[in-house]
Amino acid sequence: MTSSDQNRPKSSHGLLWLVGVLAALFALYSAGWFWTANRLKTETTGLIAALASKGVQADCANMAVAGYPLRLAVTCDSLAYQDDARAVAASAGSVDAAASLFAPLWPSADFRGPLRTVAPGMTPLWIDWDGLRATTALWWPLPSRLTLAAEGLSGQTDPEDGDPVQLFSAGNAEAEFRPVGGDLAYSGRVSDLEIDAEAIGGRQVPPLDASGDATIKNGLALLRTDARSLRGQSIDIGKLQLSSGEARVTLSGPLSVDEQGLIDARLEIRLRNPKAVGEVLGGIIPEKKNQIEQGFAALAMLGGGAMPLTVVKGKASLGFIPLGRIGPVR
Repeated sequence: MTSSDQNRPKSSHGLLWLVGVLAALFALYSAGWFWTANRLKTETTGLIAALASKGVQADCANMAVAGYPLRLAVTCDSLAYQDDARAVAASAGSVDAAASLFAPLWPSADFRGPLRTVAPGMTPLWIDWDGLRATTALWWPLPSRLTLAAEGLSGQTDPEDGDPVQLFSAGNAEAEFRPVGGDLAYSGRVSDLEIDAEAIGGRQVPPLDASGDATIKNGLALLRTDARSLRGQSIDIGKLQLSSGEARVTLSGPLSVDEQGLIDARLEIRLRNPKAVGEVLGGIIPEKKNQIEQGFAALAMLGGGAMPLTVVKGKASLGFIPLGRIGPVR
């Protein structure tokens, strides 16, 4: 008998053992996948029932879980939420959420519009988009990151509430939120933002690009308590940049809102092309157009540089240039 004949049975046993192990692992994975899919359905049904017991109606229409074996995908034909006690309601189109076998801690969800919202003191809104995706990085006890990215974003008043008023449009928008201790950090950008003059009393705002980052103090506690007002809150602006053509404004510093809704802020502002900034701001605040353009023309002669933007109980001024009052926020 040759040595190859003697080795063949051992090789066959090893292969059978490997196949058996792989089959057992696949069976365990399959059981885990179907258990998770069933748990998702059960938890969603339980959450909807718990909200209903509190007088809140929620729905994830025709919820389905699919994607076996390489993905765990959840789909709903539409989303709805209605709290009659608070007079709050929201609805949206379908959602497709999924996590891959190869990246289970980085799920994503694609939403279809429009998003329709109703809230006290606000005109019913209709917000739509060409594409909207949410991604997150799961961790314990909270996700380490939540990112929203939209294309072709637009907003108007709800057509079913009367003749719609166009509010804004934007080519692209991104926002990312991260917990930092008890605070909530934000960073984001918006490109090709256009605000309709009819929505802001006829004031003319040119197309804008914006980007920035900020930290909302005690932001996680605000989320847990379902706060519905900015009053009594504070924000540290790391950097906020607005630009339109040759005009660019960059500001940073602390901002707070008191219990009456009045803003207090001590911000540092930097200008690129102060004359162009003055022309833009003069169009936005036409009642102060002459003072603003004269003041910014003087800044241009002095070379611009950093200036204090101060808001005291809603009264704003840029250095020695008065900008008017900011009404109470809700």
